[in-house]
Amino acid sequence: MCLVLTIIVVILSAVESENRHGRSEVVLGYIPASLEYPYNVAAARGFEAGAREAGAKVMMLDPRGSVEKQANAFDDLLGQGAQGIAMIPLDGVVAQTWVDKAHEMGVPIVSAATQVGDARARPWADVYPKLAALVGLDNTVAGKLAGEFAANLLPRDGVANIAIIQGAPGYPQIWQSTQGFEEGLKEKRIRYKIVASQPTDWTPEKGQSVCQNFLTAHPELDLIFSQADDMAIGCARAIRAAASDVKLVAMGGGSELGMQAIEAGSVDGSVCARPYETGRLAAHALYAAVTDKSTPPHRLIGYKSEAITKANMSACPERW
Repeated sequence: MCLVLTIIVVILSAVESENRHGRSEVVLGYIPASLEYPYNVAAARGFEAGAREAGAKVMMLDPRGSVEKQANAFDDLLGQGAQGIAMIPLDGVVAQTWVDKAHEMGVPIVSAATQVGDARARPWADVYPKLAALVGLDNTVAGKLAGEFAANLLPRDGVANIAIIQGAPGYPQIWQSTQGFEEGLKEKRIRYKIVASQPTDWTPEKGQSVCQNFLTAHPELDLIFSQADDMAIGCARAIRAAASDVKLVAMGGGSELGMQAIEAGSVDGSVCARPYETGRLAAHALYAAVTDKSTPPHRLIGYKSEAITKANMSACPERW
């Protein structure tokens, strides 16, 4: 029996969803990773907005960060008649089985922000073939932008000591972000050593705790790279408390608190993410796949990003 899931938007029955012309409205399912986090809330709002623009209704189930609950939510949406499903997979490899199942049933699936499949074996542009679309920012590219920006903050007369605050285990973004970050450093000919790297649960509290450990164990640190703004916010508190001059660079930037931290100088810079736009684009891609069978499959839909500092805050417009 499926675990109880939070129903964010309740959809009317098939009879009730008949519009005044007697035609059934399109019902799109959406599964975030967890609505505990601002990024996911912004993406969900974007999806709802995109669905409204397309004239569709939304059924949304929140798995609260549980892969098991996300699998149950997927089955529930299929059972309740969602004509297409978009999601932010908690585990890209596990999500393959869900996508395969839906594909066999003829239900289009769109993945938002997270790659389906093994990120180590499948480049971002190589979209999982049974997906209708992959929507979002290439995390390897975003990581590289962060690495290139970080290079400007690092000494060139020796080996730079760097620590990495990772996201939660299972997300392909962890590996992609690190790969891109190191590519950016190498392209700028920075000599460096990763002296510490630790996963988190994507929260400021965990970011603060991890950074406290980094600063205690590695007082020689030159820079900390955070794979999301949320952890960087907590890390900035730890740096301030330790009266350290270590540099702090993030990605997944654009949150209200993250932008405030950049303005205050407690975070040196980040790479802009646009979760609202990601959700909105995902809704439009899913609606097209449901309503127009000539829509090409496994499309890649993204947006450009750039490093953000005090000097170019307007380049990251969402403030989620």
